[in-house]
Amino acid sequence: MLVSSAFVSPAQAAPNGSVASIARTTSGDVQSAAAAADYWTPERMKAAIPAQAPATVQVSKPRQQGKAGSIDGVAPSVKSDVGQAQGIGIQLNEAQTVGKVFFTDPASGLNYVCSGAVVNSGKKKLVSTAGHCVHGGAGGQWMQNWAFVPRYRDGARPYGTWAAYQLAARTAWTSSSSGDEDMGMVIMQTLGGNSIANVVGGNGLRWNWGYSVAVTILGYPAGPPFTGELQYFCQGTTWNGHAQQVRANCNMTGGSSGGPWLQEYNDQTGLGYVNSVVSHRHTDPNTMDGPYFDNDIKSLYDFAESLSP
Repeated sequence: MLVSSAFVSPAQAAPNGSVASIARTTSGDVQSAAAAADYWTPERMKAAIPAQAPATVQVSKPRQQGKAGSIDGVAPSVKSDVGQAQGIGIQLNEAQTVGKVFFTDPASGLNYVCSGAVVNSGKKKLVSTAGHCVHGGAGGQWMQNWAFVPRYRDGARPYGTWAAYQLAARTAWTSSSSGDEDMGMVIMQTLGGNSIANVVGGNGLRWNWGYSVAVTILGYPAGPPFTGELQYFCQGTTWNGHAQQVRANCNMTGGSSGGPWLQEYNDQTGLGYVNSVVSHRHTDPNTMDGPYFDNDIKSLYDFAESLSP
């Protein structure tokens, strides 16, 4: 059973280089969310494998820094004690805005896992992740059965299973697998009549803040020695690894793809400013790269928000 499919072709396009694929069911929000939860059984979740970014095309040089921009985060507006009711206490490194991503790659028919984070917006429905967690890149397809589980832990879904309404990525990723543009935005269906940022809160977003910033990286590494069942963190200062990308010391493995690199992360509120996402690593298992967030992420954010109902 396919919960969300990208059957609309060609993809919608925007002049700023963002593209999107319709990724919604035809039966409405409530049934779509129920279908996502039904498809992602505990067995399928356990069996899903870590997504890996394909080989990337690197032809760019670091850009000069543009004007820094920022969107503030937001706390939840819907009171919820569901996490505590299920006996899931909050750890200092565990954010309710960060969750585990599940999807099916139609090219292989296999189920995969990534990570993602809720981002604040006017319509309160956006989740940021890596481009390769929404589209297979050059020669690939849009992912299906896309679902997001905030603060997943050991199979528990304290805030429910949220189904995707629409997927968005940069054309430089979908057409060329550019690591500089390995970024995605997903519009989520409502669940129980609520938008996701109203339930768990939404992180802020920053762009053009330079290549050297202090970050907390959160995600669900699933490759050995990690299991993908817990949210992990790394902290440090980024630098320009190569091309238009930032690099950080972090040993998270596959499955952490799409996890946010957060400036000013507050472990009491679970909120920060997303300034990049986990993309890939090269030969050093103790470092990882993410796309440098410049005006391109803002245009993708704006494009996804414009498509959100």
